[in-house]
Amino acid sequence: MTTLFERIIGGEIPANFVYRDERVVAFRDIHPRAPVHLLIVPIRPIPTADDVTEADEALLGHMFVVAAQLARREGISADGYRLIVNCNQHGGQEVFHLHLHLLGGKPLGPMVSV
Repeated sequence: MTTLFERIIGGEIPANFVYRDERVVAFRDIHPRAPVHLLIVPIRPIPTADDVTEADEALLGHMFVVAAQLARREGISADGYRLIVNCNQHGGQEVFHLHLHLLGGKPLGPMVSV
């Protein structure tokens, strides 16, 4: 089954892309949780963080390098930002295509409320 992100990457669904290379794309979240909320998505789908293998190490590192570049470009690196990967239902994952949330532009508060 094709994921929402595969359809976005393929151009079937429009998105506000801010970055694209041969391994990842980045676009603005349509329901932002912060003034800057980007999604960094590998072009090759990996369903969840639990499905990551050693073969994915370079790709995951590349996602973090792209996140840092985008944080600088968006002007949020000096004050700080948050990177989030959700995994499965209890982790809050909504699209089962691994992705990295880059959030910033305001104080983000505590990680989790109990």
